[in-house]
Amino acid sequence: MNMHDRHSLRAKSPRGQRATGELLTDHSLTTLHRANTVAARIGRLPIAHHRFALWLRAAALLHDTGKVAYGLQRQIGNTPEPAEIWGERHEVLSLGFLPTILAKLPREELLWIATGIVTHHRPLTGGEGRHRALLALYGRDSAEDFARKFGRIDANAVQDLTNWLHTTAVTAGLASPGPPPTLTAERLLKDTHTLFGELMDRWEWPLDSEEDADGLTAILLQGGVTMADRMASAHTPVHRDHPLTPAYRQRLEERLRTHGHGLRPQQTEAAHTTGHVFIRAWTGSGKTEAALLWALHNLHDMAAAGQGTPRVFYLLPYLAAINAMVRRLEEGELQATGQVGVSHSHAASYYLSRALNDDCASDAESLAAARKSLAQENATRLFRELIRVGTPYQPLRGALAGPAHSSALLDAANSLFILDELHAYDPRRLGMILAMMSFWEHLGGRIAIVSATLPDALQEAIQTALAQHVQLIQPPKDTVFPRRHRQLTRDNVLGSDAAITEMSGRIEAGEALLVVANNRPNARALYRKLGGIARRVHRERDAAIMLHSRYRRDHRAAIEDRIRARYRNGHPDRKGGVLVATQTVEVSLDVDFDTIHTACAPMDALCQRFGRVNRSGARPPADVIVHAPKYLPRHGEPGLFADGVYPKEPVALAWQILRQHSGEVIDEAMIGTWLNQIYSNIPGSWGNAWRDELNQSKDQFTHAFLTWSEPFRDRSTLKNDFDAMFDGKEAILAADRPEYEYRLTIDDGRRPGRLLAEDLLIPIAGNNRTTWDEQLEVDIIEAEYDEENGLGAIRN
Repeated sequence: MNMHDRHSLRAKSPRGQRATGELLTDHSLTTLHRANTVAARIGRLPIAHHRFALWLRAAALLHDTGKVAYGLQRQIGNTPEPAEIWGERHEVLSLGFLPTILAKLPREELLWIATGIVTHHRPLTGGEGRHRALLALYGRDSAEDFARKFGRIDANAVQDLTNWLHTTAVTAGLASPGPPPTLTAERLLKDTHTLFGELMDRWEWPLDSEEDADGLTAILLQGGVTMADRMASAHTPVHRDHPLTPAYRQRLEERLRTHGHGLRPQQTEAAHTTGHVFIRAWTGSGKTEAALLWALHNLHDMAAAGQGTPRVFYLLPYLAAINAMVRRLEEGELQATGQVGVSHSHAASYYLSRALNDDCASDAESLAAARKSLAQENATRLFRELIRVGTPYQPLRGALAGPAHSSALLDAANSLFILDELHAYDPRRLGMILAMMSFWEHLGGRIAIVSATLPDALQEAIQTALAQHVQLIQPPKDTVFPRRHRQLTRDNVLGSDAAITEMSGRIEAGEALLVVANNRPNARALYRKLGGIARRVHRERDAAIMLHSRYRRDHRAAIEDRIRARYRNGHPDRKGGVLVATQTVEVSLDVDFDTIHTACAPMDALCQRFGRVNRSGARPPADVIVHAPKYLPRHGEPGLFADGVYPKEPVALAWQILRQHSGEVIDEAMIGTWLNQIYSNIPGSWGNAWRDELNQSKDQFTHAFLTWSEPFRDRSTLKNDFDAMFDGKEAILAADRPEYEYRLTIDDGRRPGRLLAEDLLIPIAGNNRTTWDEQLEVDIIEAEYDEENGLGAIRN
């Protein structure tokens, strides 16, 4: 390498079949362009300095300039000598270019730009995680020791890069015109040491409470630089034009007119409401369309106010519901094929299942699909799409901050959030979501809560968490709600002989029966008793299907396809049979059954289960049958739980109300009244205790994750606990270990092969005992398992 020539400096190691890596100047310029895109998307932040965009753009241009060091060039294979580890941090050396290239800026602004540069890979302080913090590496060095660490730096390479940086900065409006400044290697190292010391003075110790806004600004700046850097490294185009346009409303109204309808009053109201909203209406009344019309109006209002191009996050609780929503958005009036991102932990496997259509795909065909899946997953992870569908927990992970997650915080700024079917019965998780909603509002976001049932207590909790008013949108008072269900109770439990006899009779009569158990062992037991009856009656394998959360990913995808094929809502050729499921069916698949038998659960959950029956209301009121709860202890927790899952109190309150109204034809308005009774704030009541737990959870999450007095403290050690709190963990069967190992070797062990291997993963509870395999880096379980019944007893 000719170190005198900036055209020889590289930013990356060679990729694929290329002999050389990407030029440092090319990567720097691309990152600047991506920072322009990020700044335009985010718009004006309500909590940040008005020069935030300039700081971001300057940091993006200069973030990798420390790669001028000979040791780094040798590490990436860009010198005649064999590659070897350099061992130093290029982002620290990048600081030395700032005082020269940006000489006209005040020192305070240089410190902000330096903050964005130095934090784009590693934590600045702390250091309990996988990587040592920069303070521990350099914070106590003398100027001489500091310079010695970085090794050889060619003076001509420094000056040549300085000339290019000056010209580029002038063109970008970051520096004043004039002749290129002079920068020697010695001055570079001295300025680096001085500026790093000033950063330590600024960020080493906790900030005062009145400086919390500075801490948040620093995290958002870090997020902007890491986002621009990743976008530049991915070399994929990002979406600039929002797919949600006025054409969506036009197409929606045209479809309704062809069926003799127009927009419902609540949809029209949503289309003209600015700010936060509650959208409450019955299942099948067009809540999703109302939410999108609200988003369309607010998107244009925010853009006109200088809030960039708002991202739309459509947040749902379950994987299957997310995938169905993606299809609905891509194929419906939005017409957004390829423009909707999937933002959950199983995103890659979802896209993989879409790409693999051939049941007998060869390894090569599977690999090609995996590569395509990987590209789509990375595009979503790098914030490509302007509409994302996911769970609340994906944007919630932004609270982990740091180089890995701070970009998610920035991406949430000036965004629109639609939370569909946000339920109240888990106050611990709900409290965390409320804390994050308050933070999203603080960052300029607007929020819509969409639900068929929205108890007053939940509305009050959300309104209290948010500073701005939340408008309630619902059907007019004189609206007659569809009465689709006749609610019946049975004093026997769901697995009793009497219940089995009744359900068998309905199967024999040819009904499409949904059976919902509260836990997997109960579901498996019911399936063993009912499955053979359904197959004998209908003489078809798919007359009996079971669905719960403990299947291999590939097996679950196949099961969901079978369910949709037989019980899809609006299916022209309705068939009888039985689906035995757990609560995963509550808001997952758009299916329609004749009857449901369900174990008693919280009223919120039961309402969602009822919604799978007589879904469109086209038939007379259908029977929805609730069986008596059975309360059991749960390991390590006080009190009793319905089937070991739901706390006793809300289930017992629901059961008491349901028994009082057994035999009545009901609608969502009645269920809303019942929910208000359950969550009533009477001293000593469960509703009162629920509020206390909710507020405690919200406050704890805010204190632990959403205060910024130590913005660059390493939080990576909290990641596993955070994941376990929401998603549990995943493991493979011991019997699948050889296949898992083989799939990891496909394509020389690159990421596409890992995606294929991940199809073998099974979700399990975070507290399940597993064996960690150091070689394959995966949890392993000894357990009963088959494709039809899923996971049985774990023997670890």
